[in-house]
Amino acid sequence: MRTEGDNMIGLRRQNRAAVLLALQRHGGLSRKRLASMLHLTPAAMTKIAAELIGEGLIFEDGSVPSGSAGRREIVLRLNDQSISALGVSIGLGKASVSAVRADGTVLFFETVPLPIRAPAERTVQLLSDHLMKQIQRCKQSFGRLLGVGIAVRGVVGADGRTVKTSFDALDTEDFPICDSFEAQTGYPAVLSNNVRALLSAELYLSRSEKPESVFFLRCGSGIGAAFSDGDEIMEGDRRQCAEIGHIPVIRHGGKPCHCGKSGCLETIASPAAIQAEAQAILSESETPLLWKLTNGGSNAVTTARVLQAARGGDEGALRIADRAAQALSDALKSVVYLMDPGKIVLYGKIFEQPYFLSRLRTEMDVGVDTAHATPMEKSRFNLTLEEKAAGLLYINHFYQNGGMEE
Repeated sequence: MRTEGDNMIGLRRQNRAAVLLALQRHGGLSRKRLASMLHLTPAAMTKIAAELIGEGLIFEDGSVPSGSAGRREIVLRLNDQSISALGVSIGLGKASVSAVRADGTVLFFETVPLPIRAPAERTVQLLSDHLMKQIQRCKQSFGRLLGVGIAVRGVVGADGRTVKTSFDALDTEDFPICDSFEAQTGYPAVLSNNVRALLSAELYLSRSEKPESVFFLRCGSGIGAAFSDGDEIMEGDRRQCAEIGHIPVIRHGGKPCHCGKSGCLETIASPAAIQAEAQAILSESETPLLWKLTNGGSNAVTTARVLQAARGGDEGALRIADRAAQALSDALKSVVYLMDPGKIVLYGKIFEQPYFLSRLRTEMDVGVDTAHATPMEKSRFNLTLEEKAAGLLYINHFYQNGGMEE
């Protein structure tokens, strides 16, 4: 056993990762500034920079004053247009394949329809085939293609490479999805829950704009969340941290939830729940403005139209929208008091609706003292992260690994 050699390799990897992540976060920095920031000796910094330049991962780009009279320091930057990664995202009834450069440029994005409880192995083969076709079509654009990031609805297994459960997206549990994609594509793979992948992309693209902690709330067909403490996204002992959508908010008589319980927050406050409840009460007498907007057609009811009717004073639509905003704010206020996040980031199409966002902000102010007032904002990247998140998972993993192969 070569313990000393292993330790040296680990230290080298750690130092390289620190340099890459510092440049990703802060942009161009000199060797001197990096060495000071990361507590590295000038000799160690010089060696690391030479390695990374030689591998094409960073480059020298101009100079800045050094502070000493007449002297300037060379600036180092990530060569983040030279590397890319593939992405696969699997949800309920659909998936996507994509590729992204390290600077966030999307090289391709394709949506692939799936059946509910899609056969796992056949789905991997299908999505791998789509990836390979896109690679052939776009191969001049990739630069160095690193691997595959996989984002899946559900719970990731303890090994970080299997899907423990996908809540009916795939037809099996404890599925070794990383092994399967690696066998089909020939590229190494990493895996994350889909909402954690979105938060990871949010943090990656935000660069230095990172508070101590972020509670990331996604409202799509359902409600999901993720929580980061600094750069670390928390998972919990069962890898189900921040499952806010499945907090039970109605004890008796609540609507059934796909998780197997009833009365979950998702059954009241999700866009799908708002739409379904409005469809159930649609009538000329109870929802007159919504009735007019949809010409009385239940199939024409959308969450956006429900909120438009609520904004116009439709009492039935108002009850539904306000109940959803209140339930969601109550859950978020529990998060504020229990977890004390630096800020709450909102992600989803519903937050593009001014009425709902305004109602949510108003409800958040009820019962919260000034000591617990928490900034809440719509994501700067709202509705754009799905195309990038899975691929950026692998790129972030690559940088955290010091830009070294496994």
